[in-house]
Amino acid sequence: MANANHANFSARLREIDQRHQRLASGYVRLEERDGLLVPVEAVKLRRGMPLRGVSLILGMFLVFKGFLLAYLGPVTYANRVGELTGGTLVEKLGGWIMQADPVTHWIASQFNLLF
Repeated sequence: MANANHANFSARLREIDQRHQRLASGYVRLEERDGLLVPVEAVKLRRGMPLRGVSLILGMFLVFKGFLLAYLGPVTYANRVGELTGGTLVEKLGGWIMQADPVTHWIASQFNLLF
């Protein structure tokens, strides 16, 4: 009987220690309706690739390419991208990225319909 009580007591102590360790890394003080202040664990920020931000940047880049293609025209755009592909390594990379793909052509056609 004493051994079972000791095991229960040890488990409760372990839970209290774990709760204190979690709260030590950050907590937010929450006031209950009765005025009691209760510490609550702070929400941890998720680490990883922010897919929404990356997709937004990629989409804006494609819209920018489409706008340039619509504004400059396909011949001038191809000439300028061709100039980039003959330069340094960074310029070649930029020329490869700025090549007009089907999505860019579609976006440019949508811009041409608007303007």
